[in-house]
Amino acid sequence: MATSTAPHFHNQPGVPQVRVGAKEFMCIGALPPLDHPHIFIDMGADADAICPYCSTRYVYDAALGGACEPAECVFAPSTGKAAAASARI
Repeated sequence: MATSTAPHFHNQPGVPQVRVGAKEFMCIGALPPLDHPHIFIDMGADADAICPYCSTRYVYDAALGGACEPAECVFAPSTGKAAAASARI
């Protein structure tokens, strides 16, 4: 059984792009109950990716260390809520 999970991000604020500090993550679209199927996105060698469900553009930024900007776009799947703005995954 896996002991870690990929970070989850959403675009509830509707920003043009979300900068993320991970190249492998889950996109949920919006916060539940308006979320889309949680899909795994792997940027590979690319510096950005677009979610095929919600068209959110994710841009990789290594300086974020697994978090994202805007910080409110982090989702904590264990609680079902947006993570605190200062949370790092």
